[in-house]
Amino acid sequence: MSGRVLVVDDVEANVKLLEAKLSSEYFDVLSAFNGPVALQIADTELPDVVLLDVMMPRMDGFEVCRQLKANPRTADVPVVMVTALSDVANRLHGLEVGADDFLTKPVNDIALFARVRSLVRLKRMMEELRVREGICGQFGGNDNPIVEDAGPARILIVEDDQFAAAKMAETLRAIATSVANASSCAEAQSLLGADIELIIASLSIPGSDALRLVSQCRANETFRQLPILLIAENRDLPRLAKGLDLGANDYLIRPVDRNELLARTTTQVRRKRLQDRLQESYRRSLSLALTDELTGLYNRRYLFAHLDELIGRVQQDGISAAVLVFDIDHFKLVNDSYGHPAGDYVLRELAARTMNSVRSVDLVARLGGEEFVVVMPETDLGIATAVAERLRAAVAREPFFLREIGEKLSVTISVGVTAAGNGDDDRDKMLKRADDALYAAKTRGRNCVVTRSLAIAGSLVASSLADDADVVISP
Repeated sequence: MSGRVLVVDDVEANVKLLEAKLSSEYFDVLSAFNGPVALQIADTELPDVVLLDVMMPRMDGFEVCRQLKANPRTADVPVVMVTALSDVANRLHGLEVGADDFLTKPVNDIALFARVRSLVRLKRMMEELRVREGICGQFGGNDNPIVEDAGPARILIVEDDQFAAAKMAETLRAIATSVANASSCAEAQSLLGADIELIIASLSIPGSDALRLVSQCRANETFRQLPILLIAENRDLPRLAKGLDLGANDYLIRPVDRNELLARTTTQVRRKRLQDRLQESYRRSLSLALTDELTGLYNRRYLFAHLDELIGRVQQDGISAAVLVFDIDHFKLVNDSYGHPAGDYVLRELAARTMNSVRSVDLVARLGGEEFVVVMPETDLGIATAVAERLRAAVAREPFFLREIGEKLSVTISVGVTAAGNGDDDRDKMLKRADDALYAAKTRGRNCVVTRSLAIAGSLVASSLADDADVVISP
């Protein structure tokens, strides 16, 4: 996976070496020789990953990382600190200011490429979620800010060494509400659930392959975004690199330092929760953008897009399609007599009855106010008229019970029906015909179904509520 990498080091030879290595793997490389320039380039170019030297004059790598993470434009850009310092205190300091990983000089090529590819994937995913959130925010309903959740985590440790597992569990209890332990990857599969927020898996369990666990999680939609932190020996570096390529998120080298375990675990859980909230925000915004908040039906925007697509299929494939447009008779009297909460209840109940009266493939939408639409693919005018009459009867047959005031309210609807025609028929013409039929139903006394066909211009078929009502056909 290619991407843009910003290399920051005050030693030109180090920059050139990393440029050559990354370019050989088809990464685009940007370079900076001090912190202020790095911050400027990162803000304007938005690289996928920053490789950042720690020991630099004027502004060290820790401060550069802190400012990158404090800037909303660069907060999601992964930072890897490249340093000759290998003591735990400096690694923890780096993690505290937001660094995603450390690479120790001289940089191992396998670790470098695997880590950069993994972080590029992370950056692209976060970018996509942010973009989706922004687009859906344009439709409204996305006003709640994304806030950080630092509550206790739910963690699964995969480790056959019970002493090592117990030590890790003891350390993690400071930040975890539950820590489960599996002695093999097969057992881990049986313990996996939607509540697990992080897997910590050892690469050295005899007869058990943690890389296969990584692969299986990434192939499963439920666990695709579940963070996985690998525990490895120094000799496991090639397998560790493979694990990162397969989708593992982070790693620790034995002996595992307690504070580094806590820091990396906290980072992964926080990132997982941010991803979950971004995805939930996207789903919620998408739902609000396409559905009616009161009734839960599709809204006008989605209806129009759906109808355009359906009519395209009618024109191309010759399938049949019909539309019902209906509204509540004398709905204003409901609001005036019983109040708007009662009116809202009637709209919701009507939506529910409509959903129960049509097929699962039919689309039900609220056009606005008390007006609704049913779109019926592969349905001719005769069948659509029968469905409309069944819906009208279902609404009229059983009064709507207003629980708050303990009264039953008789409600009726008037329905206009039409079918899609060949040639130059389109969404606006189809809805206009159905709306004209609805108006005709209103003029005929309401509580009836009127059908208007494109083939017979002006032809109307009406049926009233009474079982013995005449079917009236007028020009």
